[in-house]
Amino acid sequence: MSLSLLLLFACIMGSSSSALAQALPAKEDAAIRSVMDRQQDDWNAGNLEGFMNGYWRSEQLKFVGKTGVTYGWQGTLDRYKRGYHDKATMGKLTFTILHVEKISAKSALVVGKWQLQRAADAPEGHFSLVWKKVNGSWVIVADHSS
Repeated sequence: MSLSLLLLFACIMGSSSSALAQALPAKEDAAIRSVMDRQQDDWNAGNLEGFMNGYWRSEQLKFVGKTGVTYGWQGTLDRYKRGYHDKATMGKLTFTILHVEKISAKSALVVGKWQLQRAADAPEGHFSLVWKKVNGSWVIVADHSS
């Protein structure tokens, strides 16, 4: 299934009756939340490479932001490095997970909010993440953050 069809499916399921939405099993939900906790900790330590461990190490990774689509793990890391070149610009990251939903046996949709606390400002926005279980580990395969 193509990523765009998967995202369309996720949006349709999200807008349908909550009775149709399937909760991710607690163990899988906890595993995804654990990855996000590690990402938040790595970000706050100024460790972009560690933060990127939550993403699929593939050229098929897609990151959608205000400047468009970035493809691949290395491209996404490079994009982060351009925008967040030191701890001051990185600030302190907080994730708030609003919704976790099972898309299939090995994929999930996570919707949430991000906030940066920096000396001069406190930007914030929302994200939708498509997760896939690859080789026994949950990784982000598509990230739309705004």
